[in-house]
Amino acid sequence: MIRYLKIILAAFVGLQGFFYFGENIANWQEAKGFVAYVFSMTGHEAYPNTLLPPITSPALVTAALAVIVAGEFLVGAISFIGVFNMLRAANAPGPAFEASKTFAILGCGMALIVWFGLFTVIGGALFGMWQTQLGDASLDGSLQYVLTSGLVMLFIAMKDDQAPLTR
Repeated sequence: MIRYLKIILAAFVGLQGFFYFGENIANWQEAKGFVAYVFSMTGHEAYPNTLLPPITSPALVTAALAVIVAGEFLVGAISFIGVFNMLRAANAPGPAFEASKTFAILGCGMALIVWFGLFTVIGGALFGMWQTQLGDASLDGSLQYVLTSGLVMLFIAMKDDQAPLTR
């Protein structure tokens, strides 16, 4: 049963990536406006002297959003490759199931890259998102995704000593 729990959790990580990808595509202009707002560093009274100057280039804003949505899509796609691999190996001996988990672990790792790397490190630390109400709310959300994806990754990566389920 633990194998199926790992598969279900990997699917949830994948769904999260696909859902956010879809939401950002469906709300492209609004998402672009949010990235532009973060890049503009508007409302940065607490720490007004930043490492970077405000970025106002529409091309850079669009490129940054494209990287975000591509990352979210990859979270979904890589995680679901892992889900399908794990489903195929669910009743296989331990070493085969262990080998099947690679893409599920990579999908969770991609989630950490998107929501920790892009949002927390670059958005939060470099662009000071924490200084505005909108940015801070986004950081709070990204923390949830980082923690859950990281926990799922660790759980999936745990060695599975269970015997395969028999029918």
